[in-house]
Amino acid sequence: MNKTLSTVCLCRRAGKLVSGFDAVCGGLSGKDFCGVVLASDISEKTEKEICFAANKYGRRVVKADFTMDEAQSAVGKRAGVFLIQDEGLYGAVIKHIGEK
Repeated sequence: MNKTLSTVCLCRRAGKLVSGFDAVCGGLSGKDFCGVVLASDISEKTEKEICFAANKYGRRVVKADFTMDEAQSAVGKRAGVFLIQDEGLYGAVIKHIGEK
């Protein structure tokens, strides 16, 4: 498991992760929201819709280096869109993506 996915898994264990397109879109306007992480194999349409919705609220979106299948084995749910609700954990995800 790569470092980015390990950090996303840590977010889930800490209760600071929302996964799935509908759940993330519903949580974009919340106050305890830091950023969105997209799986590398997400469809262009979904990526475009999430980026549009996130930009509407001034939120950050990054594309990770793991696939939806890898996320399923780590997080327990097959999803390509993740919302992280902790600034420190989101910063760690960005750091790990930048190391590639």
